[in-house]
Amino acid sequence: MTKELLLDVKDLNTSFRIEGKYYQAVSKINLQVKRDEILALVGESGCGKSTLASAVMGLHDPSMTRIEGQIFFEGQDLLKFNDEQYNKVRGAKIGMIFQDPLSALNPLKKIKDQITEVMDYHTKLSSEEKNQRALELLQQVGIDNPKRTAKQFPHELSGGMRQRVIIAIAIACKPDLLIADEPTTALDVTIQAQILDLIKKIQRENHSGIILITHDLGVVAETADEVAVMYAGQIVEKGTVEQIFEHPLHPYTRSLLKSMPQVDSENDELYVISGNVPSLQELPQIGDRFAPRIPWIPASAHEKHPIMHQVEEGHQVRCTCYQNFYFPSKKEGELQ
Repeated sequence: MTKELLLDVKDLNTSFRIEGKYYQAVSKINLQVKRDEILALVGESGCGKSTLASAVMGLHDPSMTRIEGQIFFEGQDLLKFNDEQYNKVRGAKIGMIFQDPLSALNPLKKIKDQITEVMDYHTKLSSEEKNQRALELLQQVGIDNPKRTAKQFPHELSGGMRQRVIIAIAIACKPDLLIADEPTTALDVTIQAQILDLIKKIQRENHSGIILITHDLGVVAETADEVAVMYAGQIVEKGTVEQIFEHPLHPYTRSLLKSMPQVDSENDELYVISGNVPSLQELPQIGDRFAPRIPWIPASAHEKHPIMHQVEEGHQVRCTCYQNFYFPSKKEGELQ
């Protein structure tokens, strides 16, 4: 059974203006999200994951940002929407869970009022119905005493409870698409697991599509259906969670997986990816952007203008360099 296509991003470029010049932060992004599916967007900090999410949500300052391409949501190109049209979609049909709940919540408003605020804009419910819906949402996200929590202010709640409130706000209007931007950042391991279970539960109950933005591959393995690996503003590999974890191809994907702690490994040393993600002003516009971090691979192995190659159904990888990639011996690596 074919799943309904919710989001179809085509050739998306996002550039930021710095000192009068535009620098591309996200380049030629193509991805799809279907209903009843969790797509994980993976990569190091600064690779463009949140920039992509903000472009979908229409949150970038147009005076400082240039966005090109197409973002089709339920068949309509969001980039052609004016503010009024976007406001009808944002919050109602597309919800977002922000990574820092304390800064995302208004410190001067009670929790109940912050949840009902989104309903004020998108529904015609009475005050009593909105208040009842707020209590139901707090219960749905696993808060034991919703009546008490509804009357509290953000600073009176723990980090895990604030994150649950953010999720309640994001799903208040039962959106078709939910974007979760690092939803477990700064939470302890136990609370992280609870939040991820909650997101999966909501996805099943609402039949929504979810973009899960994270740098934690353990989270991806447990949660996602599809995976898109980002590096320096580009998607370098896409596939099912099984394809990415069992048959990773791009040197960056393989390096990320090798840098994960292995419980059953006798080697205590963690693999470290040499070098750093290039800054926005220094992003190379030709060649494989990961090439400087794997200098033992010959330049001839990289495409001058890397494209996505389909290696099997549903599995794509950028550049042909994966065919020549290997992990160097410790001695060989030290010589680089």
